[in-house]
Formats: sequence, C-alpha cells, structure tokens
Amino acid sequence: MSWKPIGHVSSLFLLGGLSSGRKPCSMYISRQLLASSFPRDPQSTDGVLNARICSGASCVYGSVLCCAVQEGGDELGRAMGSEPASGAGTRRRRERSPEEGLPAVHSRQWAMARRALMTVLLFSLILGGSLLLWGYVFQGCGPAHCETPVCRDLLSLYLASGNTSVAPCTDFFSFACGNTNRTTSSFQALAKENKRRLQRILEAPGSWHLDSGEEKAFQFYSSCMDTGAIEGAGAGPLRQVIEELGGWPVSGDWTPLDFNRTLSLLMSQHGHFPFFRAYLRPLPTPPYTPVIQIDQPEFDVPLKQKQEMNYAQILREYLTYLNRLGTLLGGDPNKVGEHASFSISINSQLYQFLRPPEQQQAQGKLFQMVTIDQLQEMAPAIDWLSCLQATFAPMSLSPSHPVAVHDLEYLKNMSQLVEKQLSKHRDFLQSHMILGLVGTLSPALDSKFQEARRLLSQKLGELTGRPPTPAHPRWMTCVEKTAAFFKPTLAALFVREAFGPSTRSAAMELFTAIKDALIARFQVLPWMDEETRAKVQDKVTQLQVKMGAPEWALKPDPARQEYDDIQLGPSFLQSFLSCVRSRRARIIRSFLQPFPNHRWQVLPWGVNAYYSIPDHVVVFPAGLLQPPFFHPGYPRAVNFGAAGSVMAHELLHIFYQLLFPGGCPACDTHALQGALVCLERHYAAFPLPNGTFFNGSRTFLEDAADMGGLAIALQAYSKRLLWYRGETTLPNLNLSPWQLFFRSYAQVMCRDPSTQDPQDTHSPPTLRIHGPLSNSPAFARHFHCPHGTLMNPSSRCQLW
Repeated sequence: MSWKPIGHVSSLFLLGGLSSGRKPCSMYISRQLLASSFPRDPQSTDGVLNARICSGASCVYGSVLCCAVQEGGDELGRAMGSEPASGAGTRRRRERSPEEGLPAVHSRQWAMARRALMTVLLFSLILGGSLLLWGYVFQGCGPAHCETPVCRDLLSLYLASGNTSVAPCTDFFSFACGNTNRTTSSFQALAKENKRRLQRILEAPGSWHLDSGEEKAFQFYSSCMDTGAIEGAGAGPLRQVIEELGGWPVSGDWTPLDFNRTLSLLMSQHGHFPFFRAYLRPLPTPPYTPVIQIDQPEFDVPLKQKQEMNYAQILREYLTYLNRLGTLLGGDPNKVGEHASFSISINSQLYQFLRPPEQQQAQGKLFQMVTIDQLQEMAPAIDWLSCLQATFAPMSLSPSHPVAVHDLEYLKNMSQLVEKQLSKHRDFLQSHMILGLVGTLSPALDSKFQEARRLLSQKLGELTGRPPTPAHPRWMTCVEKTAAFFKPTLAALFVREAFGPSTRSAAMELFTAIKDALIARFQVLPWMDEETRAKVQDKVTQLQVKMGAPEWALKPDPARQEYDDIQLGPSFLQSFLSCVRSRRARIIRSFLQPFPNHRWQVLPWGVNAYYSIPDHVVVFPAGLLQPPFFHPGYPRAVNFGAAGSVMAHELLHIFYQLLFPGGCPACDTHALQGALVCLERHYAAFPLPNGTFFNGSRTFLEDAADMGGLAIALQAYSKRLLWYRGETTLPNLNLSPWQLFFRSYAQVMCRDPSTQDPQDTHSPPTLRIHGPLSNSPAFARHFHCPHGTLMNPSSRCQLW
C-alpha cells in the first residue's frame, strides 16, 4: 500500500500507535481511506491530503504524536476535488459540454439544481468522511489496555508499590515506590520469585517426563524437605562421619589419623577447608587458562579487630556457639569448652596472618605462580601433592604442576602454626577441624544445629551493626541446595518453563533495538571524535550476546549421565555429602574439557547481567528477563523501560574506560570533563533521606551507566513506537505509554533507601531514580513538570 502525507482537515487527528491488528497511523493515513472519503479531480496525481505534524497538540494525555489539523481553504478544496480560482480547474470551466447550446434559462435552472445537488452531495461526503476518520483515528490510534493475566499481575504490583498522592514532578521515587516497605531490592525480589518457580517445578514431578538424573534431583529435594526424617536421625549421621575421620577426643573414642590424611579427607570428601581454600578457576589475567588456585580460608567471624569495643563480646558469642555444637555431639561440657577456646585461638592467629585484598592490589600481586614442589618447600606442614591430588581427581598432578597462590606469606605463617600445634596439641588441632566441619555441614543437619547457627548470626549482627543472615524458609534452603548440586537438570527445566522460544525471540529483539540505539547515540555525542566513534561502533558490532542460559541448558537432552556417582541415602547427610563430591568432580571434568569461548558466571535463574572483558560477551540470564522486568505480553513501554534500560546499562560497561583520564586521547577532553563535572553536580544537588549514604567518586561509573542506560532505552523505545503498531498500556493507572516507560524504569530501582550498603558502588535508590529521570527532557514534558521543580531542573547533562 502506498502512503502519502495528509493535508489540512478541520479537526484534530491523533497520530499514534494503533491497537493490535490495525494499520499504523504513526504519521500516515492511507490513500485509499481518503480517496473513499473525498471526491477529487480525476486528473490530479495527488489524491490525498498533505500531512503536517504540528506541535502543541495532545490527543491522549502525554500520548504519542498528534497533528493539529487546520482549515485549509483552497488547499482543502483542491484535495476534495472542488474548483479553485485558477489552474486546472479554470481550464476545465472553459471547456464546453454538449449541453452548452441549450437556452440560457434552462442553463441557469440546471446550474442552480446542479449546485444544490452538489452541495448536498459534498456535505454528505464531508460528514461521512469526518465520521469515518474520527472512528478510524480516534478509536483506532489510542493505546489499548492490556488485560491479560500477566498485565493484571503487573498492574497489581504497580498499584501496591506506588503512591499516587505524591506529585511525580517533586518526588518520583515516592510516586513509584512509596507504598512498599522494601527491605529487599527489586532484583532480590525477582531472585526470590525465580526460586519459587524452581520450587513449583520440584514439587510437581508428575508434570515432567523425567530421566534417571532428573529423578535424583527430585528425590534429593524431597528428602531435604522431609524434616521429620532429618529430626528423627538427629546427630547420628554426623557422629558416623566424625568416626570415619578418626573420632573426636571430647565425645568418645579417638583414633588419631595422620594429620594430612584427615585434612585430605576433609577437603576431598566433605568440602571443608580449615586452613586454606583450594579451587579450580581460570586465571584472572590472560590467557585465562584454568589452574588450581590457593587462597585464604573463610572465617565464621572476624577475629582481628581487637581494638573494637565489642571484640570481647564477639569472642564470647562465638565460644558459646562452639560449646553448643560440642554439647549437641555429646561432648563433656568441660572438655568442649577447653577445645572450643583453642579453636578460637587458632582462627584468631590465622586471621592475623591475612593481608587485605587492597594491600595485595596495591603491591600488584593478586596471585603468584609456583609449582607444587616449591609450595611444599615454603609451607612444609601440608602434604600439598597428596591433598591436592585427592581433591582434584581425576586431574593428574605432579610436583612440577603449577598452582596460583593468592597470599604466599599467609601460607608460610599458617604452616609454621600447624607444625607448632602438631608437636604440642595434636588432639586440639583435630577438634579445631571437627568443629569447623560441623559448621560447614549445618545446612544438612537437624534443627538444633541450624538454630545454633542462626543465633550466632543474630548475635554477631547486633554486635557489629551488620544485618544478620536472613533465616530462609525450609523450601528455599532445599531449592538452593538442589540447584547447586543438580544445576544441569534444573537449568534445563527452568529454561523450558520460563524462557521458551517466544520469550527468547522477544528478548533478542529488544536487545537488538537497544544496541542499535546505542550505536546511534554515539554518533551525536559532542565529546567523541570520529575515530573513536568508528572504534566503539566496531566494538558494539563485534559484541557477542548470551541470552537466557548456556548452550548446554538449551539442548533438548541435557547430559543424562551427570549423576551416576550420586548415592542418595540412607540419611540426608549422606546424600548431601555424595552430592558435594559429585559436584566437585563435575566441575573438574568440565575444566579438563576443551575450554569454551565463554563460561557462564551466573546461573540461568540468576538476575545479574554482566559483561565479560576477556570474551567480549554480554550475558543476560533467563532469570533477569522475567516479570516484572520483562514479558513478551507486556506493553512495549514496560519492556523498554525496565529490561531495556538494564540492557543499555550493561552495554555501557564496555566503554567505562573512555571516561577515565587518558582513556579517550583523541576525544574533546574539555567537553568530556565538563560532562563528568555536570553529572557529579547533578547528583550532588538531590536531597537524600536520613540514614542513606552517597559517595559520588565511588558511584560515578554506575551513575553514568544509569543515566546513559535510560537515555538509550528511551531512544530505542521512541523509534519502536514510531515504526510499529499495537502499543498498549496498563488499565487504571492513568499513564500514557511514555509515562509508563518512566514508571517501569523506576520500578526496577525500588527498594528501601535505609538498606543501602555504604560500600555499594551504586547510588542510593532515590538517586538512581531521580538522577536519570530529571536529566530527561522527555520525562518533564510527558509529566508536565513545571520548570524549576525537582524533576525539571534548569540545566541537564549529556555524557552518554
């Protein structure tokens, strides 16, 4: 169909997105429509009206393009086929018809009748055409309401979280997020919802056709949820594990094994590392090859800050916790207290040996490559080859095998401490390892052990001012453990349930629109030179995107032999330990295979997108592309405002280096520096709620990505709205599509400002909303914000 501009018509015609199933009327109305409505000169080559897009008109509150159509006089007459005063119409009047020879009276009577007839006909055509256009434009171009279940759920969320009594131009954070006491962020809420989806999958095995590996995953979850059986077994399964390690001096017979034999069993069979951690990961620097890395251990409590006011109380609470563990295992209270005090002393000394990561970075030594043989010489108390070989079987290790050590001085001091204690307090050293193992295995033990852990977390939170680890409901603990041990199976089931082909296709379409808008954005940045523009465009073009889940999770038949080595039962603890060993062996086997171009660093149900520098890959997991951030059935305004702004934010991570001094030598550094200063002042001008912290020097990169991400997503949405039909909005919100876009952006950032971590590299949620939105002229225009209000400041910044 051919489209031509519309001329002047004496009405206002809305030029916006049509509801689904109708022709787009973003800027055009069809030749056939106008031709059927208005008569025209059969010799005219322009049978439709010429379009004019006029500013200042509004057909729907804050809606898309509208056209103020005015009375057109002669131009309207020409378009409708009436006779203008000159031109072709004049020539036609001079042409005589065969009836020109009739008498004058009859000619005048016929002319009068013809004029009357033509007047009635013309009036009828004008009236009919106006009614037709009114029905076509006003009824067809306005955004329809999305009434689907997913839209109704989204509407309920927006109504519950927002506070519409607050003026959006003075406090949009409260307008969007003010009615919810958010102790968690929107991302944390989405992560919890994804776990609930996994719960629903695991609690409905009859809904799936399961293979043997998948059956084990469902059986493990079921046994984890069988708290009656776990409570009935009590500490019995744990005592059996301790006996296999040689026993415990305070709770029964003790047959001491060789120290390194016990340590090897703890590391390889139980996943417990009392003196150091050893794991297999790619090196953090080129060529990123996988290597065994040895790092400091993980401590239950910080035991170094003796100058702290609550240090003594922290020690007492930790001692109480260890005493409780020993009592639960049937130990003599006096002996338990003595051995628990020794364990605290060991941990405190080990903690003193640590170097802070900041110090290691300042010295330029994130890790040091040594051979196992060299490590044996520097830290001889540990039989490194034996312990590492048992832990990383089936890898074949030798004394010349290289390992990456993150703190060699710590390992030297640790070795000296172990040698000293082995010569004097061998039984106490055994107790230290056993008590640490009990803490590691507490998630697989009965409620008494878990309650001891919960009380310790609560007390430490009160003493240190840090929020304690939240107590998870049992279903969430079991989902997390099942997901950790049966990741391939749950990944495939989650993708099948939550990220089907239509969702993946819609997400890729959204990403493509965002990427195109990013490239277009770079073309107009005032501080970027042409050479840099070309380079960044090439970098975006070469970028890989991983969407949803790893390739192996998208295959219809994931590895069915993954879990042959898992033996479930007779107790849940035994099942837990069998899964620990199976998972470690799986990880090692995966690293022994040819190294892929990119290893996913997030689970498919995770919510953290990221950019991998070495692989030049941006990753958006399926768990992120879920309601309320994204759904194929949502209004486009929601998807672009929420998920689209997140995508644009992550893409800007690629170009952070340009913002650092010297990062863009060919750019207009004066203009760039001015934009950075403008951004800093822009954020510093906003008031902050009491109890929140802001450090612009720490957050400026994320602030820049927030501001640029919104602008890029808005540009992508504007283009999509112009060229595609079928825009919808949510009922009962009284928000236009544009306003819904900004509302959806804010929803992503909603959380309680008082929960902000002072070390967070992101700004407080109020700034993450007010900073970018107030920098957008479109926001002020579509919400009709008076000049000078918080959300419509006198000046704005253009960084990205």
